Amino acid sequence: MSGKLPSEPGRGEVRAFLEELERLPVRPAARRGRLIFALDATASREPTWDRACQVQGRMFLEAGRLGGLEVQLVFYRGFDECKASRWVTDSRALVDLMTRVTCRAGQTQIRRVLRHAVAEAKKQPVQALVFIGDAMEEELDELAALAGELGLLGVKAFVFHEGDDPRAERAFREIARLTGGAYCRFDRDAPEELAQLLGAVGAYAAGGPAVLEDLRRRGSPAVRLLAHQVRS
Repeated sequence: MSGKLPSEPGRGEVRAFLEELERLPVRPAARRGRLIFALDATASREPTWDRACQVQGRMFLEAGRLGGLEVQLVFYRGFDECKASRWVTDSRALVDLMTRVTCRAGQTQIRRVLRHAVAEAKKQPVQALVFIGDAMEEELDELAALAGELGLLGVKAFVFHEGDDPRAERAFREIARLTGGAYCRFDRDAPEELAQLLGAVGAYAAGGPAVLEDLRRRGSPAVRLLAHQVRS
């Protein structure tokens, strides 16, 4: 998915990002839950990117506290840039790398994220896809078809929506519905709640339906709302 990076100025930090990802420790994925963490890093998110990264980092670290979970980081930005890390267990190192990514103008590439998730799930089971974005500039039918394929493969999408774009909301809700996952607003002003939500997703990816049922009964109000959307 990463391919060869262009050599033009301004791409150096992305090349360094990928090189560091290659050096992160990787453990065998057998008997571990697997979660893809995908981010929109296009220019529309730039005004709030630094603050959002702090919130996303806290969410990511919350998932990292759970046992039996591997995470892959994916982001897109600019012209035809869509990058994926290896599967890793070192969430703190990934947070550090994530905060070095800067936004760059470009169109959304959600279909590439979904296609990548499909390809990964065909190689080895993936329990959850977390996506954070604020826009959708693609054909909904194509995204819906890919989301349906993810659902058949058992990958639930948990879509966090930053902002209030109605077109994006429609698409994000449909992706969540077709995969049996959940749609939530991404509230940068409620970091504790968001950390709890991603922690719940990570718990589901690591522990499966039994954990989900427990979250429905004993989670915080926001976590219970998320868990009740999920189809077992």
